[in-house]
Amino acid sequence: MIKISIITVTYNAAHCIQRTLDSIISQQYPCVEHWIVDGASTDNTVAMAEKYKKQSDNAGNGHIVNILSEPDKGLYDAMNKGLRLATGEYIVYMNAGDFLPDENVLDRIVSEASAIPQPAVIYGDTDIVDNNGEYIGKRHLLPPEKLSWKSFRYGMLVCHQAFYAHIDIAKKHEYNLRYRHSADIDWCIRIMKDAEKNQQPLVNVHSTIAYYTKEGQTTKYHYSSLWERFVIMRLYYGLLTTICMHLWFIVRSLIRPFLR
Repeated sequence: MIKISIITVTYNAAHCIQRTLDSIISQQYPCVEHWIVDGASTDNTVAMAEKYKKQSDNAGNGHIVNILSEPDKGLYDAMNKGLRLATGEYIVYMNAGDFLPDENVLDRIVSEASAIPQPAVIYGDTDIVDNNGEYIGKRHLLPPEKLSWKSFRYGMLVCHQAFYAHIDIAKKHEYNLRYRHSADIDWCIRIMKDAEKNQQPLVNVHSTIAYYTKEGQTTKYHYSSLWERFVIMRLYYGLLTTICMHLWFIVRSLIRPFLR
């Protein structure tokens, strides 16, 4: 049976982690490994995680919950720790505040993962929620029918919460700690480039598989994140293409309100 590794990175996340934990324990698919990688929180986060672990163990649902709480060097250092610890066939990051929209999400992922040849990446749609977990709407960037590493020149079309990477390819690509706010974009591109090199498919599940909390790391450090994205895009797509695409991003942001 295909095992799914879910990595939840936390730091003082007691205000939002419960909806994440509730959505994972409710999954009907039994073969789940959930790592909670905490940065030595000083609030109630670890106590909530321990209560959740006990609840999951008692539920007998086949889920295995592990908790690691220790100081780290930031978000992506913690995500690398989770990557090293993961033992499933596929890995996904569901950070505190983000959650799975229904109890059958992992069943849909595993259905696609069972295909031959096995996909390098399984991806889907993401909806946006506010800090209270209330639905806001669809993410304005939609995943394409056919995804490739070149797709991200139009922006991060797939959130990493909706990006399930095969563990064999994921473990070859740790997050680059040079980037403080946008290393997930670089990580996804490298994985997709590797998949193309090895002729491994990227599969769209054609459904919403993640709810993403709008007030996240990228939103909080918006301008630093934009600069990092520019640097990453220039690295993979060249300076001229990156400049042209960022001009389009500006136009797109100006006309978007009139398209609603």
